[in-house]
Amino acid sequence: MSVLSQIIFLGIFPAIMAFAASSDLVWMTISNRLCLILIATFGLCAAVIGLSAVELAWHVAAGALVLAVTFGFFAAGWIGGGDAKLAAATALWFGFDQLSAYLMISGAIGGLLTVAIIRLREYPLPQVAKDWEWARRLHGATTGVPYGIALAMAALLILPETAIWRAAMAL
Repeated sequence: MSVLSQIIFLGIFPAIMAFAASSDLVWMTISNRLCLILIATFGLCAAVIGLSAVELAWHVAAGALVLAVTFGFFAAGWIGGGDAKLAAATALWFGFDQLSAYLMISGAIGGLLTVAIIRLREYPLPQVAKDWEWARRLHGATTGVPYGIALAMAALLILPETAIWRAAMAL
């Protein structure tokens, strides 16, 4: 495997996912820049591993499909816009190869996260956390759930199972 592939897979992708999760937790926001970096990094990775035009088109189709569906979820008020864009940018990396697994795992983690946050909101915020703006925001009954955490966790679990990962490891 080339050093560039190692940096992309072992450094950039996981770092972006970790930052997206922590950003969503602390600020309830996933930056458009993060999603654009994911897309650009995918393009670089696709060039390094030599994805064919057909393979690239399938990856783009997976990302576009997820964007269309998650944009509908956003329009319905079910998820945030950052979550929709993050899911689509991540789907671009996975293509259809592991897309269903990614969506099922992120759904399962997201469901558990949602239940945990709702349950925790039933209890008073601990005194030590009352000075933390992000904790107060997360504890608020009208605040959504930082679903970027589930998306990032699922992405990190699925990445080693993807065709793009296997192709990079074969370099």
